[in-house]
Amino acid sequence: MKRLLLCALLLSALHTKAQDHGLGVGLMVGEPTGLSAKYWIAGERALDFGLAWGLWRGGYVHLHADYLFHNMNLITVSKGKLPLYYGPGLRIRSWGANGYWHRGRYEEGGGGHIDLGIRFPVGSAYLIDGAPVDVFFELVPTLDLVPATSVDLDFALGARYWFN
Repeated sequence: MKRLLLCALLLSALHTKAQDHGLGVGLMVGEPTGLSAKYWIAGERALDFGLAWGLWRGGYVHLHADYLFHNMNLITVSKGKLPLYYGPGLRIRSWGANGYWHRGRYEEGGGGHIDLGIRFPVGSAYLIDGAPVDVFFELVPTLDLVPATSVDLDFALGARYWFN
């Protein structure tokens, strides 16, 4: 009986349209790795959020928010949609008391560290036709401004489930 109910839920989920509106929540893997959320606000614009952690450079917690523009017609596919997206955003990272990355080298101790940067994600998301799921890949150049100026590159591969 449980299997029958699970199959019915999966089949009903597959009959919903790929999402280019509403809220999507999922996971991203890369640098950093964690939770991803996207909320469509109007037309081809969306807000993207991430709460993640990174192991590189001593380990840190990562929080970002982006304002994204989507070009839905640049890349055509036979089923679904494959928009290119880009836009400005902000990133905050926090390292623990054991150490952090600063000015191109690892610093021991110091009671933790927080930095703030401007990000510009560029990516593509496959909006799967007939399923409430998307899969995305993005590269994100970032200009850290506080406490010092440096350039960084994040990347992520992820998937989100869309709620209507």
